[in-house]
Amino acid sequence: MNDFNRIFAIGDIHGCSAKLNRLLSRFQPAPEDKVIFLGDYIDRGDDPAGVVELLLRFRERCPAETIFLRGNHEAMFMNYLRGVDADLYLAVGGKPTVEGYSDDEGNLHVPPEHLEFFENLRLCHETEHYFFVHAGVRPGVPLSGQDEADMLWIRDRFVESGYDWGKRVIFAHTAFSSPR
Repeated sequence: MNDFNRIFAIGDIHGCSAKLNRLLSRFQPAPEDKVIFLGDYIDRGDDPAGVVELLLRFRERCPAETIFLRGNHEAMFMNYLRGVDADLYLAVGGKPTVEGYSDDEGNLHVPPEHLEFFENLRLCHETEHYFFVHAGVRPGVPLSGQDEADMLWIRDRFVESGYDWGKRVIFAHTAFSSPR
């Protein structure tokens, strides 16, 4: 018997705070549920900082266990903050996040609570029957031996694989016209 009733998995919010707010208002997790966010909270949309703020407030008021995973966009943002691959980050959608955390003079100010959020994102979460990850996992490699880069970036090799990891892998990152 599991120690929770339901699992909600939400991925790739990409800075869309209004849509996230509508989604979060449509369900009421119970204390024995889990809510797992699969990464890519920021970039592309018009309110990345607002998304992080919504997630932090959701975690405070949600009775269920709330888990936040790291996506490739959070990894790129953290690199940007360290001065690594800044041009790449801006080219793949990071500009709205940088602008959203900047003052009128263009100075970047990430609130300490948001920075702590980014620093504490997990790579994966595992239950008895499921493995949750942002992008996917490499076929032929046990779940316990997966590489961070694959968990954040892998796409075709994972999506097209029929490999059985012994658990259902729940992922985001790659868009499909219907659930897969």
